[in-house]
Amino acid sequence: MTAETTRTADGGAQAGDGPRWRPGEHILWRYRANGGDGLHICRPMTVVRDTPALLAAWMAPGTVCIKPELADGTPVHREPLATRYTKPRRTVRSRWFGTGVLKLARPGEPWSVWLFWEHGWRFKNWYVNLEEPLRRWPGGVDSEDHFLDITVCPDRSWQWRDEDEFAQAQRAGLMDAARAERVREAGRRAVEVVRAWGSPFRDGWEEWRPDPAWRIPRLPDDWDRGPGRDV
Repeated sequence: MTAETTRTADGGAQAGDGPRWRPGEHILWRYRANGGDGLHICRPMTVVRDTPALLAAWMAPGTVCIKPELADGTPVHREPLATRYTKPRRTVRSRWFGTGVLKLARPGEPWSVWLFWEHGWRFKNWYVNLEEPLRRWPGGVDSEDHFLDITVCPDRSWQWRDEDEFAQAQRAGLMDAARAERVREAGRRAVEVVRAWGSPFRDGWEEWRPDPAWRIPRLPDDWDRGPGRDV
């Protein structure tokens, strides 16, 4: 792992800079809570490829992760939309169910592209997760989700996802109008890539398979440690 990095004020690395990892190394892919600095999602992942142009990482089935839930134990997606972003929350450990996820991200890009498969490695779809550009630190990468997403099917059709959550986040004060427009514009740029069938959609990642010798990464006790601390 490269020791020399360009740091921001809080110890994170600027987009495109930071540590590099070898295939098979483990990192944490984390998301900050919207409207705050605390972390509320953490997913241990295995590096597939890490170059100046692309970070690819794999989350294996059965991985123990951190996810948010309401303070009374209600799963976030089961809470009515009107109160989903205003009720108190906590973080809990949870095992990733279903098949694994391959995540692809390019430096400075305000989205990452996720690949999903059905059981038996039947490719299901791509998922464009609109988010802050990834920021590297020695233990992994951090971002903040922007609610709005795009699903891309194998036949190259696409559709917006979670527009209701995107609108509710604005009503709840988690995103002002100017920021919401920047997110929407990022989504439109992502759609242009889909329509042109640019990278990573044209790159054959749906045929990729994980190394069977890889072990599932462990979720460390200090999963929420700050950027800049060594693993």
